[in-house]
Amino acid sequence: MTIAGNRLVWSALSFLTDAALFFARISLHYEGPSPMTISRFLLRAGCLVAVACLNASPAMAAGLDSGSILSSNDQASSIPQKTDSVEDKARADWRSGTYGPLTSRAQTDPDSLPPFGENLFTGGFRGMMADGLNSSYTIKPGDQITLRVWGGVEMESVLPVDAQGNIFLPGIGPVKVQGTTNAQLDGKVRSAIQEVYPENVSVYTNLQGVQPVGVFVTGYVKNPGRYAGTPNDSMLYFLDQAGGIDQALGSYRKIKIKRNGRVINTVDLYDFLINGEIARPQFRDGDTVVVEERGPAISVVGDVERDYRYELTDSRLSGEDVLNLARLKSGVSHVLLRGSRPDGPISRYLPVTEFRGADVRAGDEVLFSADQRDETIVVQLEGSFYGPSRYALPRDAHLGELLNAVGVPKGLTDYQSVSIRRESVKEQQAQALQDSLKRLQASYLGASSSTTEESELRVQEAEMIEKFVEQAKKEEPTGRLVVARADGNIADVRLQDGDVVTIPEISDSLLISGEVIVPQAVVYTKGMTVMDYINSAGGFTQHADEDQILVVRLNGAVLRAEEVELRSGDQILVLPEPPTKNLQLATSITQILYQIAVATKVAIDL
Repeated sequence: MTIAGNRLVWSALSFLTDAALFFARISLHYEGPSPMTISRFLLRAGCLVAVACLNASPAMAAGLDSGSILSSNDQASSIPQKTDSVEDKARADWRSGTYGPLTSRAQTDPDSLPPFGENLFTGGFRGMMADGLNSSYTIKPGDQITLRVWGGVEMESVLPVDAQGNIFLPGIGPVKVQGTTNAQLDGKVRSAIQEVYPENVSVYTNLQGVQPVGVFVTGYVKNPGRYAGTPNDSMLYFLDQAGGIDQALGSYRKIKIKRNGRVINTVDLYDFLINGEIARPQFRDGDTVVVEERGPAISVVGDVERDYRYELTDSRLSGEDVLNLARLKSGVSHVLLRGSRPDGPISRYLPVTEFRGADVRAGDEVLFSADQRDETIVVQLEGSFYGPSRYALPRDAHLGELLNAVGVPKGLTDYQSVSIRRESVKEQQAQALQDSLKRLQASYLGASSSTTEESELRVQEAEMIEKFVEQAKKEEPTGRLVVARADGNIADVRLQDGDVVTIPEISDSLLISGEVIVPQAVVYTKGMTVMDYINSAGGFTQHADEDQILVVRLNGAVLRAEEVELRSGDQILVLPEPPTKNLQLATSITQILYQIAVATKVAIDL
């Protein structure tokens, strides 16, 4: 309603109010106004209301709302009275000056992702215990040493290292070997013997066996306990025996090795996962491996080899550190950094080069993406042509541009039957076929039966459908895109990366396949009909559907036999008849058979 209309309505209402008050006052002193007087008052009020309404109608008809001189197209959209949900968190910190792409996807919680290193403890470290006989092994009480001496004096014995760290040499006395490495043992024993027998004496020593140790593994591991090993076993050996680190609560970066209540080493498994480096302390009986609680973490998702939760040793790290940890896919160009800060949530969209200096904090999500598109595509040629088989082209290149640049053998190339094999078309064909098969199963496998005979029939149909679906799933679509038109021209479509352009040679043959007695390729003879060729192949099989005969052109087009005139290079494809008397089921299967024939050029056997 217009502003003028509003005023008229208010005038009418005011007039009626005044009239009511007037009648009320005079009715207190007089017998009342005459009917004529009342009629005049009501007539005047009614006229005002009518004028107001008439004044409002053209405005509404013109598309104008009340209180506005703009048409409805020019006005702002009204605020909805009800919304499904309200996002109470800002998706970006607009004060940062960096406006990333808006996304409705919720920020990934680091706790919902597996930790980096999740597959580390799967039994690969506990399979074999070390023998401890490497050159760096430090000798300790309980070890066994083989001694052989020959020449001026002969001696052969297995000597245990006693509690004081000595071995006792007959005729010579005790020799301190505790703390000596395996590599230094022979020289130390030799020196002790040659002090008594300085000439014509040869010495040979060998560390025969080491004393086993029991190491406690505790903290955030799956199966805390005491586990046996050798002093030279890796910490990974003992952790693996304990079932590995608790993935939800345990730390991969703060693992302590304690001896007599004192920390002798702290291990960060990220060094091992990334660089293959790990501390190798020599364990003693009673040592303890403690896996501490997991520290703060970030989630790394997107175009990475695998989404992981990465643990921090501090409350923050740089973008450079994240790039060193994550394994990016090729082509990654940008990073979306989302998280919370003391002054509110942030969302920053940065090129990788700028992200290196970014401040990443606990709880942040780092989403890598390949948003910088390559300006070139690679297209492959197959068939009859001269020159290279692959071309690097601009992204907006069209088929006509490529064909004009390609040389072909004159008189040998069927340039009117050019087609394209395209990956996206192949995926669409495969998805459409899967959808059709699912609909077929949903429509008939769950159908109820009212009689025993009908139930038996349903069972037979179900077996036939399952067999058909199993065979159909094995067929792989070609992804053939038909670009040849009926008038002989080629559609100048835009090429896509990975396209394979087929330029076929002129063919003198014709293929007869499907439900015929003798599928074969024959020489094309002008004037012969489809039935002539089928009869030359022995005729139909008993499973053939004589009403479903297709002709597949060299350019990938699939047509009904009665609609085309044969030419060289064609393929005659006879479809099978569904083995069921259920007309609706037979129609569904026939449609899928046709769909498979178009996508694969194959008539599957029923």
